[in-house]
Amino acid sequence: MKYAEIKNNDIANGEGVRVTLFVSGCTHHCKGCFNPMTWDFEYGEEFTDEKEKTILDMLSPSYIKGLTLLGGEPMEPVNQRGLLPLLKKVKEQYPNKTVWCYSGYLFDKELLSESRARCEVTDELLSYIDILVDGEFVLEKKNIMLQFRGSENQRIIDVKKSLTSGEVVIYTPASGKL
Repeated sequence: MKYAEIKNNDIANGEGVRVTLFVSGCTHHCKGCFNPMTWDFEYGEEFTDEKEKTILDMLSPSYIKGLTLLGGEPMEPVNQRGLLPLLKKVKEQYPNKTVWCYSGYLFDKELLSESRARCEVTDELLSYIDILVDGEFVLEKKNIMLQFRGSENQRIIDVKKSLTSGEVVIYTPASGKL
């Protein structure tokens, strides 16, 4: 797996101060994408054990609320396979930190059902994700007033509650406001 960027102290891509990993590779090619260079699976650098350690170290301060995965497309099968070892370690070392993931794939229709996004690690990977912002970015539905998403069709899903209940549960933060 390749990645485009790792950001520390990111406040735009999930609740609280976060570490953000932008993976490379995306087949959606959304019109108006804010990061089109990451469509290329060969863009950026190889994600190594050293980079994994860097992320784990960045997550250590108590003010860091968690890790956010973006891209590119984290849920492309090649990226799922590359991210699984990282997410296992994040949840082992930092069980109280949250993992947010942004995906153009729909949670219920493509990640939980037969599709080109599903692979042998999808279910396990989803078990480590707390919040999934799903749905392709749709330029015609762009709304800059939305928090943590770019277009009105995208959903902010509580993955744990959704997997337990068997239906999509939209995330409600403790503050009640998103």
